[in-house]
Amino acid sequence: MTETRVERKERTRRALLDATLALCEDSSLVALSLRQVAKEVGIVPTAFYRHFDSLEDLGLALVDESFVSLRAMLREVRSSDPTFRDIVDGSVDILVTHVHQQRQHFEFIVRERAAGPLSVREAIRHQVELAERELATDLARMPGTEPWSASDLRVLSSLIVGAMVSTAEAILVAAGRLDLEKEVAETARTQLRMVLVGALNWTSRA
Repeated sequence: MTETRVERKERTRRALLDATLALCEDSSLVALSLRQVAKEVGIVPTAFYRHFDSLEDLGLALVDESFVSLRAMLREVRSSDPTFRDIVDGSVDILVTHVHQQRQHFEFIVRERAAGPLSVREAIRHQVELAERELATDLARMPGTEPWSASDLRVLSSLIVGAMVSTAEAILVAAGRLDLEKEVAETARTQLRMVLVGALNWTSRA
């Protein structure tokens, strides 16, 4: 079947995203050139601009891509009237699976979060804040959190999301060593349970 113009454009766009992820394995977005990425895909540099305004624009697309599916899966864990233990276990399991499935994306986020272009670093920070706000909203619906202030809920969600980010980084460092990955996941569950035990005994001042 003949490929349509729209399909060709989408295929090239996908190739540019994948090529950038691959090139960033040994580098960072700030060290790449548009020419390098175009050459990797087999297009002339000017053709790049049919898909993205700049390498930073491409980087922003990768940030969105990295977080959208993860946030959706974590929301699904919390959508079935779960207990706090369910949230901990389900979220850690999903995170481990997602890091395996999207390893290049997570490696990209870890690198660019510290050393990427300013706009990309800010986009990553924004996505983390979105995850925190979504979690705080869901926590507010759970039994036992009724007396908490919005500030307390946001602090708790920040602690949980921060622990998840650290866990994702630790899974990447484990690099496929199943025994070490299992230890990382179990440590994450213990950390989150300890946080929640303390939170459920917290008396809000607001």
